[in-house]
Amino acid sequence: MPDPPRTSEDLRELWKRWLEREDHTAREKLIVAYSPLVKWIAGRVASTLPPHIEEGDLISYGLLGLASAVDRFDIDRQVKFETFAATRIHGAIIDELRSEDWVPRSVRHRARQIERAHAALEHRLHRVPTDDEIADEIGITLDEFRESLLLVAQSRMHALDEMWSAGDGSGESVSLLEVLEDTDAVDPVAAVAAQSLRDEIGSAIQRLPEREKVVVALYYYENLTLREIGEVLGVTESRASQLHSKAVLRLRSRLTLEGPETI
Repeated sequence: MPDPPRTSEDLRELWKRWLEREDHTAREKLIVAYSPLVKWIAGRVASTLPPHIEEGDLISYGLLGLASAVDRFDIDRQVKFETFAATRIHGAIIDELRSEDWVPRSVRHRARQIERAHAALEHRLHRVPTDDEIADEIGITLDEFRESLLLVAQSRMHALDEMWSAGDGSGESVSLLEVLEDTDAVDPVAAVAAQSLRDEIGSAIQRLPEREKVVVALYYYENLTLREIGEVLGVTESRASQLHSKAVLRLRSRLTLEGPETI
């Protein structure tokens, strides 16, 4: 994650002017100072999207998220602003893309078909189904199935960090990565539920085929791109994308069968 192009002293002074005096000039300078973070996140999102999606548009959406983060940041909480802002920037980009509904209906339909076929075959066979078996279950060729995986991969901009409604009527969006407990308002029920959710996701990941497990680990925990993952595994970027897509669909089908849909 890029560092803001200012000294810590400069930033502290700008935050003081904005938070204590609502100095809007300071607010604008803060947005400019942290704008490299928007470009970095927009670039990572753009790498998962079709070529016709302009990175400049993503940056514009992300700047709105950055401005919201500056307005809502609580400097007294023990959280770096970059961490807090990253989730809001990513969420603003995803929300805008969703509102434009750029993913073809046929791709969404095929993703649901693959999820249902995988779940049905795994339940029937008591093992992980092969690509050939899933393709036969859907009624398409193996080449069509693999092409579908690439299209699904391009349509998925989020997975483990997917944005959700806060559920409190505020219209705000949050993600699992954004949930940081307030030490003055501990909610034990929420803590237990969050731990249970993490355990379910961890268990589902452990049951993935080894190569898909490696892809998930490298993509979500090591922040490697699909091109870099392909180099690690000795496969093409498109094959790495297929493995990633298959892993996400397997996780969705398992968590749908065993609990609430979380990925």
